[in-house]
Order: sequence, then structure tokens, then C-alpha cells
Amino acid sequence: MPDDARATPTTVPSPEAQHSVGLRVIAVYKAVETLGLLLAAAAAFQLERERNLQHLLRWLEHLSLTDTSGLRWQLVDMLQKLGPGRFVAIGLVALGYAAIFATEGIGLWLRKHWAEWFTVIATGSLVPFELYEVYERFGWLKFAVLVANVVIVVYLARIAMQPHRRR
Repeated sequence: MPDDARATPTTVPSPEAQHSVGLRVIAVYKAVETLGLLLAAAAAFQLERERNLQHLLRWLEHLSLTDTSGLRWQLVDMLQKLGPGRFVAIGLVALGYAAIFATEGIGLWLRKHWAEWFTVIATGSLVPFELYEVYERFGWLKFAVLVANVVIVVYLARIAMQPHRRR
């Protein structure tokens, strides 16, 4: 008997199984985004109280850091200009985006076809704004998020356009 006949067949994961892993990775990414937005919303709602905002501003002003870029003072100035009243709106917007990202993540985790298209549309609609932000004020984190979101849109669009079997 030739050696080839006795060899165990190698199992190649089906395209559906490979996509399942990709969808799970994107779902975890969406969960991290959701968590970040929920934390931002909670912080914004706390800063809505004048006393909390003043406490944060005093803390930032007295923070002893070597601040060569002036970033801390830019933050203090921005927070003072916003005032406590605008933080409710910021918190509500953050909660809205968190709901969208959570919906995308849960749908992708459950491998729902509608979630693929929903994520392509929602994430794709933000790419032009992210591109503008990277162009106007380049930052490596902004650039990484832009690249990740473009990869997600392309990947999910390719999956969503494939004929789907019952999962």
C-alpha cells in the first residue's frame, strides 16, 4: 500500500468556518468600541454636574507632569469652553453610537447576515469622517482605527455578497 493511501486526510476548514472566526474577531472589536463609548458616556454624564467638572479642571491644572506639548492645557481650555451643559448631549451621542456598535457586535457574534450588511453600512459611513480626521490632525491611533474599519468594511462586504447557506 503506498504511503499516500495510509495518510490521514487533512481537514481544510470550510469557508463558512473561516468566516465565523473573522466575524467573531470583528464582534469582539465592536464590543471594545461599545465599552469605550459607554465609559465615555458615563464620564460625560458625571461632568454634567458643575462640581464634578470643576474638580476635574482643578485636578488637571495641578497635575505635575512635564507637559511639553501643552495637551493638558488644551484639554482644560476645551472643557471650560464646553461647560457642564453640553456634556449631556455628548453622553447621549456616545450612548447612541454604543447602541449601534453593540447591535453590530451581537449580530456578527450570532453570524446574522443582516449584521454583515448593517456593519458594512454603519462602519462604511464613518470612514470619510475618519479619513478627514486623519488628514487634518494625524495620529497613529486615528490611522489604526481608520485602517481597521476599512479592512472590516471590505471583508464584510465580500462575505455579505457571497451566497449564504443556512447557518
